[in-house]
Amino acid sequence: MRFEKSFVPYGAYWSTPFCKWQGSLSTINAIPLAAQAARKAMAERDIRAAELDGLVLGMTVPQKQGLYGGPWLAGMLGAEEITGTIVSQACATGARALATAAGEIELATGRTVLSVTADRCSNSPHIYYPNPQGPGGMGEKEDVVLDGFGHDPWARNSMIQTAENVAAEQKISREEQDRCALVRHRQYQDALADGAAFHKRFMLLPFEVKDARGKKTLANVEGDEGVFPTTAEGLAGLRTIMPDGTVTFGSQTHPADGNCGMVVTGREKAKELSRDSNVEVQLLSYGQARADKGYMAKATVPAARAALAAAGVKLDDIAVLKTHNPFAVNDVYLARELGRKIEDFNNYGSSLIYGHPQGPTGMRLIIETIEELTIKGGGLGLFTGCAAGDTAAAVVVKVGR
Repeated sequence: MRFEKSFVPYGAYWSTPFCKWQGSLSTINAIPLAAQAARKAMAERDIRAAELDGLVLGMTVPQKQGLYGGPWLAGMLGAEEITGTIVSQACATGARALATAAGEIELATGRTVLSVTADRCSNSPHIYYPNPQGPGGMGEKEDVVLDGFGHDPWARNSMIQTAENVAAEQKISREEQDRCALVRHRQYQDALADGAAFHKRFMLLPFEVKDARGKKTLANVEGDEGVFPTTAEGLAGLRTIMPDGTVTFGSQTHPADGNCGMVVTGREKAKELSRDSNVEVQLLSYGQARADKGYMAKATVPAARAALAAAGVKLDDIAVLKTHNPFAVNDVYLARELGRKIEDFNNYGSSLIYGHPQGPTGMRLIIETIEELTIKGGGLGLFTGCAAGDTAAAVVVKVGR
């Protein structure tokens, strides 16, 4: 999918800190929390609700009253005259929500669409599905997040089993995964340097968490919660999660809570809303792919190639590469296939280190791609990340100065 008219005003995007499972964002419905964040971000960026023509809400974990998601969120932002759709594509939701917003821009000149991604993995719903014809009239139950991690109904395996499948097939050792995790942790420290200067380019810091009524302050979040201290000795001392496996708790991500937002519009409106009109950000393409059954980590490579082909660029043209890497296996495999060193991508960290709230994960990584390109003086960036069902999505962006 190629885009020609879709631009992002520089700085017209944001992320809350990502907070660990049962951390500071665990008790607030993800939709009102996203509205709190968006109101704060839009005020700081001088973006008025009246300038929005549409909204896309990306969300994978059901929230109370989520049926009203798009219009409800728009109303809380003060944009009562617009509506919007909900996009849910597992861990590809962040990329897909941007592609959906860009599709509106491509088809209707002059529109400005806000794309918001929000998820709360903590305290997810425990669902009961009635079935009067079941044994004794008994229905079925599901723990949305944990059962999602634990069982793919098509491939009939868990998420972690897909990582082990790729590790076994590709002969990716425990030591390679540990080394990758250590590199990613070191890269994340660069984002924290100089008082978290990199994060402050886009993150809402500190982030004041209000209760449902928006009156009582529940927490003041100073940065990502749940990042584990990582050393070579510590990684080596961890046991593998599966018997005779290779993946440990140190070489996989952790579930988290958080949200992101990004404005997508035309070129002239992007200049008007930009924090720096000398920086131009363009969405060039979206690609997706599906790997063999039970081999999720491999899907990132064909998705990346699909996005590159749609944009009409080559991998050698890419100055910044970011991945959603729920397992270190993903990055080891991608590095081999694309001919890149582990150290050559995911500067400033990745979801392997700072956590995975599902829907917002890809969008934050795309935001980080834009900011790293800006620091470099411009160029092309590629995001690719896997998703449930042995799938992946990728986005190519261009930053000009």
